[in-house]
Amino acid sequence: MKNNTKLVGKNVLIRSTAKFTYPWKVEIGDNTWIGEETILYSLDEIKIGKNVAVAHGVYFNTGLHDYSKEEFTILSKKIIVEDECWITNDVYIAPGVKIERGAVVGARSSVYKNMPEGYICYGNPAKPIKKRLEEEHNHNRN
Repeated sequence: MKNNTKLVGKNVLIRSTAKFTYPWKVEIGDNTWIGEETILYSLDEIKIGKNVAVAHGVYFNTGLHDYSKEEFTILSKKIIVEDECWITNDVYIAPGVKIERGAVVGARSSVYKNMPEGYICYGNPAKPIKKRLEEEHNHNRN
């Protein structure tokens, strides 16, 4: 990150029990909420966009070990959560994951791969289930 990068946007709420490993590696956009007991294990960058809701007990894990090495060398990979996402309670987000704009990740899901824009995703491992706004659009047409 550049030194002139604004790491925390306007109207950001970070609950007092949220934990940051290296706060200077975390970027949070405007109007974003970080819930209680959320852990941001920021060995690498964590970028959270604007208008994002991160519920309670979410675990952002940028760290891993190289299991192919005898000494289990520590590695890290960046996590990105784009604008307008909702990460619900007790979600685990693995190293290198990108959650695209407007996605919702359901409670207690484990996210090991990128999640697509505008989808409701859940499970272990998390998978895209349906378009987030599909029902609303269909309902408004009737």
